Amino acid sequence: MKNGLKHGEDVLLSDIRSIIYQTKETVSKIITSNVATMYWKIGNSINSEILDNQRAEYGKQIVATLSRQLTIEYGRSYEEKNLRRMIQFATQFSDIKNVATLWRQLSWSHFKIVIPNTD
Repeated sequence: MKNGLKHGEDVLLSDIRSIIYQTKETVSKIITSNVATMYWKIGNSINSEILDNQRAEYGKQIVATLSRQLTIEYGRSYEEKNLRRMIQFATQFSDIKNVATLWRQLSWSHFKIVIPNTD
């Protein structure tokens, strides 16, 4: 008996730990993919629908206003600098279908590295 468990109980504990680990790993990948998808959609929505891909001065005001409202409701992840990164992300990877496979492998932090920083 080690750790107060009999051999069969030790095997059971090991199996349960494996289940927990695998499930956490799966959930983490799903969350990472969904966060990247959400950020792409936010950036694309701002760029396409609000900024109309060209209204720079008006767009700055809109992004700042959106940022203030979203930051109050959802926290610092939606500060103006981050919204601009989301816009860059959607612009850099313009077709969501082309980057869908990347989302399975990369986190938002990885995408921020490959997106040029224009701050």
